Amino acid sequence: MIRLSGRFRSSLIIGGQGIRARKMRTFLSMISLFLGVLAVVTVQAGSVIAQRALLSDIEISQGKDGTLQMYLPPNPKAVPITMELIQGRTDVAGLTSGKAIIGEPGVKPINEGGGPLDGSSGGGYRGPMMTCDAGGQCKEIEDPNAGAPDGQAIELSMKAVTGNILQFRPYRLESGQWLDDKTTPSLSPRIVLNKKAADGFAKYQVPAEMRVDGAVANATPRIIGVVDDGGWGPAAYVRSDELLNWMPVDSLSDQRYGGMELMLAPTTTDDLQQTLKSRLTAAGVNPDELHVRTVNSLKEMQSQLTLMRWIFLGMAALVLLIGVAGILNVGLATVGERIEEFALRRAVGTPRLLLAGIVLAETLLTGLLTAAAAIGFGALGLKAVSIVLGSREPFLQDVAFPWEAGVAGVLAGLIAGVLGGLIPAIRAARIPIATVMRA
Repeated sequence: MIRLSGRFRSSLIIGGQGIRARKMRTFLSMISLFLGVLAVVTVQAGSVIAQRALLSDIEISQGKDGTLQMYLPPNPKAVPITMELIQGRTDVAGLTSGKAIIGEPGVKPINEGGGPLDGSSGGGYRGPMMTCDAGGQCKEIEDPNAGAPDGQAIELSMKAVTGNILQFRPYRLESGQWLDDKTTPSLSPRIVLNKKAADGFAKYQVPAEMRVDGAVANATPRIIGVVDDGGWGPAAYVRSDELLNWMPVDSLSDQRYGGMELMLAPTTTDDLQQTLKSRLTAAGVNPDELHVRTVNSLKEMQSQLTLMRWIFLGMAALVLLIGVAGILNVGLATVGERIEEFALRRAVGTPRLLLAGIVLAETLLTGLLTAAAAIGFGALGLKAVSIVLGSREPFLQDVAFPWEAGVAGVLAGLIAGVLGGLIPAIRAARIPIATVMRA
């Protein structure tokens, strides 16, 4: 058990008695300090929440911090080899991107080119589709929709998923459910739309027939959920094994799919990477095109967040200084009224250090009480904001009060107590014993 020294314990007891004896003066000191501590708490909580919000948006598009990314160049054997190696592994996920059209067959999509369906972009511009080899030679790919009549169909990006991609990119589930890779592959592909695609299907009524580049026949998809993936255009996610029921596996290596993206957990052993590189190199892939990149989103934006935090902390410090000035004024006035008391204590043998400790204990306790009130008010305010705005801002849903903000509030209260009580404490310690004789 931690035991307090006699002088320190005495300072706290007498300081507490002083606060209780001057409740109104203590309350006025707390009011002047409350806004300053609350400003520090708010800035610290806001910076933590802003960091989480920025990371949340980056994570769904780039991946969580520490994720290892590898991009495989287009090669007929790249995807089959990769899918064979990562089959059944929980620490790796793969993603290939292609094009799909859902709606009437043989017609030109409403948003030709896969542009947004918000009604303001006019469907988006569709330029010529190009393919380039490793040597930099590019050629145009024939457009299968050239000369087709307009009709009720929506073009979107088709993303074939292998493994659990949510552990690397935590897409926000808006409705329904995500793809379950533990069940048997279905002949009717289950797809999950992003918000842009869901808005388009809500606006336009199109037949449930899906044609995918490289597929041998059109499939009938089943929409099972909607996610927010931060994408700018309509997209759909499908299990790769269900998509392969309608197309050969080497079609996923087609130039139109742009290769495969692999996401690996930081704990993934190097054996998988070396084996994958060796087999792909043997299959004809240029080893210079195989690179592993580590996602460091927080490190990249840390300087901006730090600068923003220091700017707002500087503004909060100015508000805190106003509270310190209030405690200082009240402390000086209190010492002036208690000169005879302190002189009498000195006359009966009370050390100067204990007198200073009594005054300083009062201001420190006042600062801590103010910090507790500001932290409680901040936590309740954040809870209210989460309830009111959580439905519109996903990062505010079920947000917890950051412990960093609580620590900052306590430190601000202690610092304000020391700064506001230091001069009155020195003045109390320097009161001469002769003062009690004059009284």
